[in-house]
Amino acid sequence: MFCNQCEQFGRGCATTGPGVCGKDPDIQSLQEIILYGLKGMAAYAHHARRLGMVDENVNAFVEEALFSTLTNVNFDAGALFQYAMDLGKMNLRVMQMLDQGHVRRFGQPSPVEVSEGTQAGPGILITGHDLVDLADLLDQCKGTDVLVYTHGEMLPAHMYPNLRKHPNLAGHFGGAWQNQRREFADFSGPTLATTNCIVIPPKSYADRLFTTRATAAPGATRILDNDFAAVIAKAKACAPLPASSIKKSTVGFHHSAILALAPIIVDAVKSGKISRFFVIGGCDGAEVGRNYFTDYAKLTPPDSFILTLGCGKYRIREHEYGTHLGLPRLLDMGQCNDAYGAIQVAVALAGAFGCSVNDLPLTLVVSWFEQKAVAVLLTLLSLGVKKIAIGPNPPAFVSPGVFKVLQDKFDLRLTSGDPAKDLAAAMGK
Repeated sequence: MFCNQCEQFGRGCATTGPGVCGKDPDIQSLQEIILYGLKGMAAYAHHARRLGMVDENVNAFVEEALFSTLTNVNFDAGALFQYAMDLGKMNLRVMQMLDQGHVRRFGQPSPVEVSEGTQAGPGILITGHDLVDLADLLDQCKGTDVLVYTHGEMLPAHMYPNLRKHPNLAGHFGGAWQNQRREFADFSGPTLATTNCIVIPPKSYADRLFTTRATAAPGATRILDNDFAAVIAKAKACAPLPASSIKKSTVGFHHSAILALAPIIVDAVKSGKISRFFVIGGCDGAEVGRNYFTDYAKLTPPDSFILTLGCGKYRIREHEYGTHLGLPRLLDMGQCNDAYGAIQVAVALAGAFGCSVNDLPLTLVVSWFEQKAVAVLLTLLSLGVKKIAIGPNPPAFVSPGVFKVLQDKFDLRLTSGDPAKDLAAAMGK
């Protein structure tokens, strides 16, 4: 990013010296935080718009916040920090619209057991976040023998009754986005990628990869009008899927399902039957250090519950955590688009206990990767949530000066790399 007078953004002015034009590292960092957050919020807003949920206040804020990042417009760190906090508040509204749109279109979510594996015959794998694409694909497959399998962040689609009742929705196949090159190659049918988190495909399956709207990749076929006839035809032409071993997993702990149990949960906490709630999830990645979240979850005490969402859950969902008070200890709340639900649970429990979210027996351990994670983090901070731990590494676009402000104001923390140590600190030991 370059200003009109400086050769390099963040290195001072070539003519007047560092800091005079305001393009110092902290200003750059705050502008980048706003830009990344806006990208994430735009993704949520796009999904909400496809469900008929629009708020003109959101659109106006996006315009103004983008305007604030233009060259030679805003050199004030305090003003930019406020834009970042306002972005968090506006993102909460966007996530609320998305949640309401999903429920209105696809029905009231509920926990459900999902089959993971494939059945013999033609099949389509659908990945990403866009449930409207899934609904349209299912409707176009109706009456054929082509089965549809969810992948990655599409797994939570099974919690919606209007989707899971469809005869062509067969189950789930595969895990997080960074494994897709192996998993898409192993899946003999075509794959439909609906949103971000797509990896450039190798030749082994590029001709079987289809994308929708903004999503695109070299060698893949892009579909703009949601006419999936070509995808269905490809499924029929490809080698049929084999019957594979099936395992079962339970998903669908939407915030409404958890809050229906609020009186029981509150009594259990007061009587000492629940030691703590952990929110462990976020965006996953392939770099070294992400096994931290796996080990952290395994170490959580048997009288605690783990709320998870986003593709970060694939780091922790393979372990057997057992049950507590008749419920699975691992409660899968959905995809990153469902982050609103975790916030709603925290706010409602705080209200039930008559305290702030920061006083709850709640620890947030968030894996960090991309733009939607920025938007969600800003939402949490704008609500005054403190002691959030992010990792495994600090975001590269957050300058030391800005990170110190976040530490001082919100006690934002980095994971230490030692899950046992961090868990003991969270438990007050």
